[in-house]
Amino acid sequence: MFINLNPIIKNRDYRYLFLGQTISFFGSMMTYVAIPYQIYLLTKNSFLVGLLGVFQLVPLVISGLYGGALADTMDRRKMLLTSEFLLVLSTVILTANCFLEKPSVVLLFIVAALSSVFIGFHRPAMEAMTPQIVSPEDYPAVAALGSMRYAIAAVSAPALGGWLISQYGIQWTYGIDAITYIVSLFCLMTIRKVAIPQNTEKAGWDSIRKGFTYACSQPVILGTYIVDIVAMIFAMPMALYPALSEGWGGAKAAGWLYAAIPMGAFMSSLFSGLASKVKRQGAGVILSALVWGIFIILLAFADNLFLAVTFLALAGVADSLSGIYRQTIWNNSIPDNYRGRLAGLNMLSYMIGPLLGNARAGFMASISSNYFSILSGGILCVIGCSVLIKLLPDFWSYKSQN
Repeated sequence: MFINLNPIIKNRDYRYLFLGQTISFFGSMMTYVAIPYQIYLLTKNSFLVGLLGVFQLVPLVISGLYGGALADTMDRRKMLLTSEFLLVLSTVILTANCFLEKPSVVLLFIVAALSSVFIGFHRPAMEAMTPQIVSPEDYPAVAALGSMRYAIAAVSAPALGGWLISQYGIQWTYGIDAITYIVSLFCLMTIRKVAIPQNTEKAGWDSIRKGFTYACSQPVILGTYIVDIVAMIFAMPMALYPALSEGWGGAKAAGWLYAAIPMGAFMSSLFSGLASKVKRQGAGVILSALVWGIFIILLAFADNLFLAVTFLALAGVADSLSGIYRQTIWNNSIPDNYRGRLAGLNMLSYMIGPLLGNARAGFMASISSNYFSILSGGILCVIGCSVLIKLLPDFWSYKSQN
């Protein structure tokens, strides 16, 4: 019933990978708060803060696709080590910039863009390497542990980062992030070497195209992308948090709203032992996305902060379960020589949906109201997921063999 810790307990290499990535992701989430805050502090310009997302997204898309192709041709452990070493240098530069008489805003944008490039190589290598060091029967548990790692950092690290900034200065958040990457590098160096994929293709656009073609030819893999994108485009409410918080206490209320979905994901991961017993994982993805939509509908009727946080947390539980099932399907379905490229596609699939969903929510609210934007999005999500049961029969009936 409770989260399965066996991969950490019995698998030395996964234990070091999990420990290192948990610590470094915690540091990254502090920097995630610090960079936009420092840009606003230096410029008092919200447009520039919003522009930061574009500077981070475009390099991530390009490097994620190429990094995935590269992860199918070389030692994935070396890719991780190189990426994290470059990320250490990035955070050192950010720290040094804080001590300048006038910290450079341009440098913040450049380093943020470069860090996105490095993450685009890091993430596919990590996701592709993980199935190499764990047993197939542990894939559901590994997916749940990954969800828990994200949830812990997403809830607590931004709060700690904000506190450090207010008490000691921005340089402390960057400095601690650098230290967390150094710890992660040590953990990665203790992992035994992993086999290089038996792939004679050179990393490049032709290799990336073949990865796209392979993903589109596999109904089960394609289904994971479609369901998640539909759920996020129609029912992602995050862009409305600042507006919702105005009537419920301002900045403190906004903090609770931003933390609510990760809190639900954390609670879900604690009881993920139940999720690992589900064999109809395709149906699990669709039903979880449908439940996500139902709780977003209920969010539209929340007239106080407590109800809003409650409904968002329950939506986070559903979203976390969907993520666990999707990660398990990917680990079970993707051959080793395609893992890197499809890890890049996986990363893009769960980035594009929230980005477009926030744009939809903001636009609908601007021409109607927050209530209508949230309500219509939740209804469209439920309808869309219901239709996908008919449109994706192979995905709906998919059953794990592990």
